[in-house]
Amino acid sequence: MQYDLRTNSSSKLFSCHPFTEDNTPDSSTTVRLNSIVIDPRNPNYVSVGGSDEYVRLYDMRKCHWNASSMLDRPVNTFCPCHLKGCGNVHITSLAYSNTSELLVSYNDELIYLFLKDMGMGSNPLLVSSEEVGKLEEARVFSGHRNSRTVKGVNFFGLDDEYVVSGSDCGHIFIWDKKSAKLVRLMAGDRHVVNQLEQHPSLPVLAKCGIEKSIKIWSPMSKKVQPLPTDVDEVCFPGPLISFPI
Repeated sequence: MQYDLRTNSSSKLFSCHPFTEDNTPDSSTTVRLNSIVIDPRNPNYVSVGGSDEYVRLYDMRKCHWNASSMLDRPVNTFCPCHLKGCGNVHITSLAYSNTSELLVSYNDELIYLFLKDMGMGSNPLLVSSEEVGKLEEARVFSGHRNSRTVKGVNFFGLDDEYVVSGSDCGHIFIWDKKSAKLVRLMAGDRHVVNQLEQHPSLPVLAKCGIEKSIKIWSPMSKKVQPLPTDVDEVCFPGPLISFPI
């Protein structure tokens, strides 16, 4: 939906439906959406993610087409190759960098970084295994746990040089974007950390979770702190299918 803040009205833009092998939308069911982000380099491009494994990229310039002209069809899709067609994961959050890199956080899985040329086209079911094998693998960020609640993901730094996420363990995870190496691990909450948001011009993070308070984080020293000694106990080795609440 699109809402005009100058009025009380809204308008429908697109409906997300599961993909089919005959390339016709399955209008009987819909994909529930958790996240929507706009490409900062091309505001006509909107990416959405929800109750399946695929990120869908839509072109806002096509929202006024007639429905018979593939109104609800994305112009591109993104998904880690090993998750294509798995059906047992879903997307909780998306984030764009200032250079149009796309972060995707999966429930019961990991965080992935996609570039523009890593897409699977408008219908990933029509992409052969050989073509999928030729795609560059997305960069992977691991160690956090995204199972109990809907976790956000974001970039951090003046040049988006870091990736940040909360975790079920109550910690804040900060990775180096280029190497995907964990560089900072902070106890952010007694319970679950859900969302981290960077100040638009300062090295400041706002954090929220399932507690009632919002915490603001800012660097206080020039000395680089090492990772805690129990980092291996805090981090999860990889995706899990189930996690007790």
